Amino acid sequence: MRKLHFNLFLHDTGHHEASWRLPAADPYSNLSLAAHQELARVAEEAKFDSVFLADSPVLWSDPGRRPSGKLEPTLLLAALAAGTSRIGLIATASTSYNEPYNLARRFASLDHLSGGRAGWNIVTTAGEAAARNFGLDDQPLHRARYERADEFLEVSTKLWDSWADDAVVADKAAGVHARRDRVRAIDHRGAHFRVDGPLNLPRSPQGHPLLVQAGSSEDGKQFAAKWAEAVFTAQPTLAESQAFYADLKRRAAAAGRDPDHVVILPGIVPVIGDTEAEARELDAELDRLIAPSYAVATLAHTLRVDPAILRLDEPLPDDLPGEDEIEGAKSRRTLIVDWARRDNLTVRELIGKLGGGRGHRTFTGTPVQVADTIQHYFENGAADGFNIMPAVLPSGIEAFAEKVVPILQERGLFRTEYEGATLREHYGLPRPANQFTRELEGAGA
Repeated sequence: MRKLHFNLFLHDTGHHEASWRLPAADPYSNLSLAAHQELARVAEEAKFDSVFLADSPVLWSDPGRRPSGKLEPTLLLAALAAGTSRIGLIATASTSYNEPYNLARRFASLDHLSGGRAGWNIVTTAGEAAARNFGLDDQPLHRARYERADEFLEVSTKLWDSWADDAVVADKAAGVHARRDRVRAIDHRGAHFRVDGPLNLPRSPQGHPLLVQAGSSEDGKQFAAKWAEAVFTAQPTLAESQAFYADLKRRAAAAGRDPDHVVILPGIVPVIGDTEAEARELDAELDRLIAPSYAVATLAHTLRVDPAILRLDEPLPDDLPGEDEIEGAKSRRTLIVDWARRDNLTVRELIGKLGGGRGHRTFTGTPVQVADTIQHYFENGAADGFNIMPAVLPSGIEAFAEKVVPILQERGLFRTEYEGATLREHYGLPRPANQFTRELEGAGA
């Protein structure tokens, strides 16, 4: 029977931008190993597939608005690997501001250290500020970023495959630790990279880390269809989730892949109460704590407009730059504008909705209502599971784990125990074959 997949998106005090202002919140949890360890422990006890850390090589938001410091995610996940045994560990890293050799080595290292639980959320990084941190005057064009990303993945997978699975023999009697004929250079020469290889690390337990992607632009969806094994997406309605799901599965099939090997996980921001009234009271309290000046500035940055033209009690202006006119987060811009136009939202109403989930599906209700919503999406062609984004942490994941997960387990929709040891096994994905198998076998003949 098909089962749900759950990823916990870790985000300091929670995904609602005002969560840090609640009396019980720890406003320093973004820098705390202990806080992250406890969240990972709760998710692992609930048998989640994975935990996920977003990242960007730039100060992500106005530091006056909410906790903005970000620990380097692969370092943090390496520490979490030591305190967990089963849950997958996914980190974001940019193909625009890294080099394939360093990044391939970093994720292979995490896969070794965790016993096969590493995943890489691949991003191309939008924004001029990030570009200026790396000596560029402006960000590369959107299409150019994806072209680089495509070659980046080509090089990374070659490096991960540069050692045969049986290269290391550790033959003490013969004095041979690894068979040289089972390790090969990759000799890559492309438009963006020249890499000799091999990687200075044997092939990792999963063959290579799980590949995750989160862009929903045309370029992003084509990239996902070719490379992604799990996809995080932001779709605020059931119909939009169904359309995205069908489109990406079709694209994966057209790319010659098994659509079932692309796991689609829309984000959901649950605000949970034992009663509807309790849940709505918490939701209203969070919205009251949003600082409009910060929220308007952030919205203006996403839309690439002057904040002065966004009036709180009026709809978005008609003459906004179109998706084709910006080089930033194209799909997120379009999602926000379409949402505001469709629901006739004022700027104040829009920033309230974005403050809770940044365009992801938000849901306020009881544990049964949350479980019903998840089941409905799952059974109606909208999701293979969900990227769980609690509005408040740690209480939001504790409520989800203690009150929603058991309902879904009772319905036979979610595991009660882990059946495998690696992240790929959790997601029901095969271990990739080494692309150099024939060549390596020929060398060893």
